[in-house]
Amino acid sequence: MERGGSSASRSLFPTGPSFTLEDFSNKDFIVRDFVDSLAETAVPASRRSGPANQAFDPKPLIRTFENALSQLGALGEELQEKESELLSQVRRAEIQHDQTLETLGRKLDQSMSQFEALDLTLNNNASSNGSIRGGGNDGGGNIAVQIGEKLEELDRKRRKAQDANFLIQCWTEVSETGQVTSLEEIQRQGGAENKIRCAVIARQLMRISQRLDPASWGQQTNGFRGNGVTNGVTGTNRRHNTREALEKFSELLEQDLLKQFNNSYRRQNFDDMMECAKVLLDFNGGASVIAAFVNQHQFFIDRDQLITDEVTADGDTWDQLADPDSEPPGVEPSLQSLIDEVKIVMQEESFIIKRAFPYYETVLIKFIQRVFQQSIQQRLEMVLDKATTISALAFLRCLHSSRAYIGALVEDLKTHGLTEHPEPCSAQIAQTLDQQLEELFIPYLVGNGYIDREKKSLEEMYNSLLFKFTLYHSRRKKAPTGFMASLAQQGTQLISSAKDAYMERLESSDLTPTQKRTMLRVAGIRDDSSNKNDIEVSEQDGVLSVAYAKRMIGWLAESVRRTLEMGSSSETPKDVNILLNLLLTSMGQVYVETALDAALDLATSQENTKTEPDLSYLPNIRPAVTITNLMSRFITTVLIRLAESNTTIRRSMEAQTKLAIEATERKTNAVMKSTMDVVLNYVPKLLSQQKKLDFKPKDDDLEGLVDTLQTVPCQLICSFLSQKVAVLARQAVDGHNLEMFCSELALAVHRLLFEHFKKFQVNATGGLMVTKDIAKYVSTLREWPLTREVEQIVEVLTEVGYLFIIQPEALKERSRNLASGPADGRMGGGFGGLVGGGNAGVATTASVGKRLNKADFKQFVLKREDAGSAGVQSVLAGL
Repeated sequence: MERGGSSASRSLFPTGPSFTLEDFSNKDFIVRDFVDSLAETAVPASRRSGPANQAFDPKPLIRTFENALSQLGALGEELQEKESELLSQVRRAEIQHDQTLETLGRKLDQSMSQFEALDLTLNNNASSNGSIRGGGNDGGGNIAVQIGEKLEELDRKRRKAQDANFLIQCWTEVSETGQVTSLEEIQRQGGAENKIRCAVIARQLMRISQRLDPASWGQQTNGFRGNGVTNGVTGTNRRHNTREALEKFSELLEQDLLKQFNNSYRRQNFDDMMECAKVLLDFNGGASVIAAFVNQHQFFIDRDQLITDEVTADGDTWDQLADPDSEPPGVEPSLQSLIDEVKIVMQEESFIIKRAFPYYETVLIKFIQRVFQQSIQQRLEMVLDKATTISALAFLRCLHSSRAYIGALVEDLKTHGLTEHPEPCSAQIAQTLDQQLEELFIPYLVGNGYIDREKKSLEEMYNSLLFKFTLYHSRRKKAPTGFMASLAQQGTQLISSAKDAYMERLESSDLTPTQKRTMLRVAGIRDDSSNKNDIEVSEQDGVLSVAYAKRMIGWLAESVRRTLEMGSSSETPKDVNILLNLLLTSMGQVYVETALDAALDLATSQENTKTEPDLSYLPNIRPAVTITNLMSRFITTVLIRLAESNTTIRRSMEAQTKLAIEATERKTNAVMKSTMDVVLNYVPKLLSQQKKLDFKPKDDDLEGLVDTLQTVPCQLICSFLSQKVAVLARQAVDGHNLEMFCSELALAVHRLLFEHFKKFQVNATGGLMVTKDIAKYVSTLREWPLTREVEQIVEVLTEVGYLFIIQPEALKERSRNLASGPADGRMGGGFGGLVGGGNAGVATTASVGKRLNKADFKQFVLKREDAGSAGVQSVLAGL
């Protein structure tokens, strides 16, 4: 509000404030505030600041309110005029609206009438045509269809002509001005159809440019084409390079589409992404949008930043990987984390790819290839490089666990289906996954590279485990050369080669510290024992150990498992054949046969000894047999079965195994036979200590004989047989093998004793000593596990003892039960079949020899001191 008048021409009575309609149209207008402002302006300032007891003067207020009322009245009249004017305009607009509706109604009625007339005309024509053609009822519909087809054809021609006209217009623009203004206008309009049209026209213009502007493409032209027709640019000197202009526009269009695609991807606008992908597919086959989607994916960006990260497994894990006696710890943690993330990303992105691309399988294949060839392959190479610095076994275990884990990823993705979820993935995607898995590991499996690594690793572990064993036997003194020594020459060369190979590998410069520690630990030697001459070995180091054999077979079984899972089925027979040769060489020849050769050397060296032989080598037979049986069972149940698909290799493996087992059997049986020879050569030496008067004592020796149980040779022989031979034989063999060995040895001892007692004269007192000795011999032999036939033959010795102490009348009674055949019960053949558990080479005991025959009866009786008496002679005469 403004006060009326200036200070220079102020009247005696002020007119008060003035105001307009705008002052009341403000939304913040409040009546109370308006009245208060009028009252304040009515009282002069001098009176407002006067004394408090000044008299009230209402006149200024009255004048001010009267002035305000007069102004409000004038404003009311002004508002009334405006309202009347607006009402008049509304009435005129309503009248105009009613007139427009009436006009439109008439036009609608007119259109409907025209349509009905047209429809009636068509029906009448159809009826007439139908009556002419035979009275058909659908002639009108056919005419309508024909009209529609003609209209569509005309529309196509029109659009084709428009497109051709627009194409010519665009070519004229780009060739004369170097600009593509028309295309840019269409591009700015937006929309997928317009962008597709731009892409199609740009591609057509590129072809036109190649034909009509070859100079832009670096081609020479003389103004004429091959058929003499000019190319349309002869005689003109164009200043613009149409190729560059079109390529620039195409590049901008492609970048615009890619930018739009990326923005839509961030907003998860799959419909817009699909439109962009369709345009780019029509534009350049979709290569650029696929590359943009795959290369700029957040997964690859994040993983590229982490690719320099160290392998996360700790030292204990790597030591466990390098330890052949420990279970493999599984896949390396950083590789496992990557593969787990790949599984999630692949499943999530396949959903997006299917909704964002019309050619989703092609995009998914590119994405799979990028994941495997970049992320997984780089991390796999880092893990395997690290494992290589640990040991050969660590590398093999890492390679196997990695392939198993990545193979499980491939199978999970196939089952999930990816873009086909929840159905299994398509054949093309499954083939791509299998191919990527195969290509990851081809560098490590090509040719014989993998099986050679397995063989080398096993050789190192076997040589380490058997190092002290081979060192002990290489220092062992060899027996004099002979037939069996020549057979063992190959084994001697093998243990020397194994020992030297271990030392050379231990001193190799490419041996990693972890692998060296493992080899030293397995071999049981200290790190400072680098000189093999300083390494101390004991007799226990040269003894066979079943636990060692089980470790060797366990290592081989792990290697076979890896070979089966890593290699192809067609190569399995060849691979297991290589492992079979290694097993037969290391366990069969270097280990078992070397121990048997040592036992045989010790046995043959004592065949003519004059002192009590050392049979401590016998306990080595049992572990040799056990190890050979373990090896044979593993070969038969595992290795040969794995080679069944290749008949040639399987038969070769069976033949090799048979030869190896037979060689072990021959050496085992040779040791037992030589042991029998040692025993049978030593027993006669003890029998030769028998004195002539042991069984013909004088009368003054009777007091000493009463307290004497057996003669000295008998005591020595029985002690040797029971405490040495029988005990060690039980430690060497058992079951049927022990029974065969003891039975044959008992028959041989029985035969020696038979001949022994035919050499001495026996008196009545000496007959008691003979009886005591024979009773001791028989009880000693009966403690052995003998066959029933051999036990009966041994009992014949008891009958021999009675012949020296019974009276002539009893002799005559016994002579009636004599046999007519030989009485020595000799067994044919040699000792054999230990490893197989059979009785090869052992003949069945003859049924003869279970009773004394007449010849032996007569020889024993003639050794009696009273053999010349009438009673004894009558018995002999009755024979």
